[in-house]
Amino acid sequence: MSAFSAYCKKIVETNWFTNFILIVILFAGVLVGVQTYKEFAMQHYTLIFWLDQIILFIFLVEIVLKMAAHGNRPLRYFNDPWNIFDFSIVFVCYAALLLPDVEGFMYAVLRLARVLRVFRVVRTIPKLQLLVNALLKSIPSIGYVGVLLMVIFYIYATMGVFLFSINDPVHFGNLQLSLLSLFRIVTLEDWTDIMYINMYGCDHTIWGYTEAEGCISPIAHGAWATTYFVSFVMIGTMVVLNLFIGVIMNSMDEAKTDASEEAFALRDRSLEPTEVDELENLSRDLDSLKKRIEFLARKKKALEK
Repeated sequence: MSAFSAYCKKIVETNWFTNFILIVILFAGVLVGVQTYKEFAMQHYTLIFWLDQIILFIFLVEIVLKMAAHGNRPLRYFNDPWNIFDFSIVFVCYAALLLPDVEGFMYAVLRLARVLRVFRVVRTIPKLQLLVNALLKSIPSIGYVGVLLMVIFYIYATMGVFLFSINDPVHFGNLQLSLLSLFRIVTLEDWTDIMYINMYGCDHTIWGYTEAEGCISPIAHGAWATTYFVSFVMIGTMVVLNLFIGVIMNSMDEAKTDASEEAFALRDRSLEPTEVDELENLSRDLDSLKKRIEFLARKKKALEK
């Protein structure tokens, strides 16, 4: 590794550089928020434009330094998925500035890229990066839990149409309405109102609705409605939600383990050959010392007898 590459690596690994990039990312987020106030943005268009160019240039310098830190193999920079994300954001921003606009498409892409730059804060904060990695790891398992939830929704939606479509056509008139109503129930948003409508009939003075709104044939389902809604809330909200939490917690443990293994691997790769030899010699000395102590302990026991 050349002196320049070593110098670049030293810079990108320092705390002040990481903190500086974090401040720039947060400032970029504030700048994007300011641009949502159109009148203010138009009045200070020149200032905002040049501030945005300075931020973009700083991100470009960051990429160059990190690629230079890899010495003769700068493409190793792309081995990290987060580096690919950073490079893509900067590339899209410059491409949107250089390419001609086509019916406002490039301007929309540029605005989207500016918003996504805020997400780079995850890269600079290790705890957030660990959380995102855990969420990404949990996607396959969450998919299976989602399939289970879809099956439960479909079964209860079909039952809801068969049981309550005559009494409550507003919420259970067809399969689509039934699924939408169940989604409202699983979020616990006024789900008791729907339950009472089907317990006491759609014409109930407190929870019901009028004939003009769809209450044509009121039927009080009583205990059937109670069993249906309470069981769905228990299964859909309590059980499945805990499954989601369990999957995410398991993925969090796996992400922590992977992060620890990666840290050890990076530390081992960063050691010089002489340091590795010294560690191996020290390990052999410790093993010899351990055997010597065990021998003396056995000898002491023999003398005591």
